[in-house]
Amino acid sequence: MTQDDYRRALEAAIKEYEDLGTKRRDIDNRLAELAQTIGTLSKLLGFTPTVPIGLTDAIRIVVRGAGVPMSPTEVRDRLRGMGFDVSRYSNDLAAVHTILKRLNQSGELRFLPRPNGAHQYSWNRPVTPVLLGPDILKFMRDNMHEREALLADEESPPARPPRRSPRSGRTR
Repeated sequence: MTQDDYRRALEAAIKEYEDLGTKRRDIDNRLAELAQTIGTLSKLLGFTPTVPIGLTDAIRIVVRGAGVPMSPTEVRDRLRGMGFDVSRYSNDLAAVHTILKRLNQSGELRFLPRPNGAHQYSWNRPVTPVLLGPDILKFMRDNMHEREALLADEESPPARPPRRSPRSGRTR
């Protein structure tokens, strides 16, 4: 095999790696949606779960499946809606707050401060694990620029002249 063959094989492996990471995120999102649907339908049918899930896992399901940032109150209400029994906690909202803060500290959730004090949390998309060395990352970056150059039209729009600062007249 030649160097070019190795490069093409590496490019193919990197592309498949990235595609599989995207598919994994899509599958995780769909699993969260289905878990919430199953919980809600089970409650509506009066079924009791044989394997109860804990508050932390239930909150993960709710926030991951929501797809939008949620306040602690919204999370608690969604838990109730899907049939999770929050009545076993003396202060259900405090328990939800505690779990949300822990999930934020672990990096699973992202804390979003809001000016009116109604803070929210959103699912922190998992980072694709990269077990690639610096040489491979450099190869990926270099090839990305080559691919972009190949895709660019030969007649690209003219470059803009540099902007001048209104105060000093220097270019930025």
